[in-house]
Amino acid sequence: MTFYDGIYPFYSLQRSPFIVDISLLVAILVFSVLAVSFLFILPGIRGKSRLFWTFRIIISLFIGVVLVVLNFTGDWAEASVKANASYKSFSNAVVSAEVGLHVGLYGINITLKGDPVLQINETIDYNEIFRWSSSVDEQYDDALERGLPNPILYIAEKFTRNSACGLIYQYSYSGRFASANLWTAFCCWLVANILFSMPVILYAGYMMIATAAFIFFSMASFSTIFNVIPCDFSIGAESLKTDYSHSFWIALATGLLCAVIGLVVVLLDCLCSARMREVFSVGVDNEDDECHTGEGYLNSGFLEGVIYDNNTQTGNVSSSQQITTLTVRFKAQRNAFALTLSEKKKDLVIIYSQSCYSKPV
Repeated sequence: MTFYDGIYPFYSLQRSPFIVDISLLVAILVFSVLAVSFLFILPGIRGKSRLFWTFRIIISLFIGVVLVVLNFTGDWAEASVKANASYKSFSNAVVSAEVGLHVGLYGINITLKGDPVLQINETIDYNEIFRWSSSVDEQYDDALERGLPNPILYIAEKFTRNSACGLIYQYSYSGRFASANLWTAFCCWLVANILFSMPVILYAGYMMIATAAFIFFSMASFSTIFNVIPCDFSIGAESLKTDYSHSFWIALATGLLCAVIGLVVVLLDCLCSARMREVFSVGVDNEDDECHTGEGYLNSGFLEGVIYDNNTQTGNVSSSQQITTLTVRFKAQRNAFALTLSEKKKDLVIIYSQSCYSKPV
């Protein structure tokens, strides 16, 4: 052991393996803050609506956080194997370790963990990331300069542009198209949540179906990595073979959830649209109105500026029967009044007053 705990003095910093993507942590933190904020709002919701709103908020935030987080996870496909492999170049040292390959949408993670972790007077625990956003060849050259273990360099070399396998092209393009579809699904999710707060529940259901469709498109895009000619990853006497992992199955479950929600909303809105609007607490215009007729009085000052028509009767009719009819339609707070003005008595008599209002739901 050296003075710097196994790191030679001419290295400026001690090697620290890649642990987790900072973008992933930021996304989780943002949605956690939103969830806590909505929990503070829930006590203000009365009655049975509180349970429905709680369920609705939890499901909606779950879908949103999954759509964002899946872009930054590194386990859409993975493979691992335990083997005895040479540890470093120009050395005969052989270590027993578990080698793993984890494929994400933005790059790959290569892990190497000793079994046991402490071997040949060194802690064997590596987790290195190689991103598509920058040149993998440059990252591979940097790994050579840092002297990473042979199993990591061997797998990373398969994804360089000079490799005969040509994995970099299929993996990077598949990941980028899958990520683009996921971000489109996230936009559809945002629009669906906005529409759920408006009296257009049917279109909100359509947007949830669109969200599910783009999630399935992203899965189909990523699945194309298995269309390339298989490349042999031999670690000692064992070989690596990638297969779908956690993120892929979470995406599938989320897509099915969005599809079920969308189909149920569309079906229920077609069968009982008024009830759906009541459940989602949006305005409902009921066509069944109640009308009540009665007498009332109105201050003559309200008649200023009202346009009216004078209909004069002609013929041999007594002056008591000559009445000028004044029709006033006054709508304030959904009230309509019919007024009749008598010329002889010069006062205002309301013959009919009609008040129409919608039935409370």
